[in-house]
Amino acid sequence: MKGKMWLSLLAVLLLSALHTQAQKPPETESEFDEGYQRRIRLEYIDGVYIPRDLSDALVQLNQLVDRESRARFKSADEEEAIRKLHFSLGRWITLNWGFYEGSRLSHSLKSLGIHHPDYMAQFIIRSFHRSLNSRPIDVKGQLAEIAARQEEDRQERIRKGTVLYQETRKVKKDSVER
Repeated sequence: MKGKMWLSLLAVLLLSALHTQAQKPPETESEFDEGYQRRIRLEYIDGVYIPRDLSDALVQLNQLVDRESRARFKSADEEEAIRKLHFSLGRWITLNWGFYEGSRLSHSLKSLGIHHPDYMAQFIIRSFHRSLNSRPIDVKGQLAEIAARQEEDRQERIRKGTVLYQETRKVKKDSVER
């Protein structure tokens, strides 16, 4: 009996160590890239099915969200629904479907031009709301709006940024004359 207990404890510790090892964050850009390339080919990550693309994500949400919640979501105003669900369903989508570390779904969304996990989740939630209401998803229109917001965000980061180092080059007279 005592031997079985130690063996069980050893197994738990070993599995825990392996799990901890698997969860170790990448230390270099190269390690991140290797992990990303591996993750974008996986159908399941940490036991969670990862949709292939937007269509598959909408099918999965239809299966995951219970009927009553789906009905409340459907009847809500689109902008209000997206705003209210950003930190609940949006966060679940972002974390479980691997938008930060990479997944086949995030890779598919990046290929459409959506680069930030928050925008990815909003795109899926908005598309889900429209599909439930039998409205056109208007992928091109949504992508154009997201591209504009991403550019606004980029310009804002540039505006708020601090110059760390500035260098001016002296041009040789010979190179100017040519």
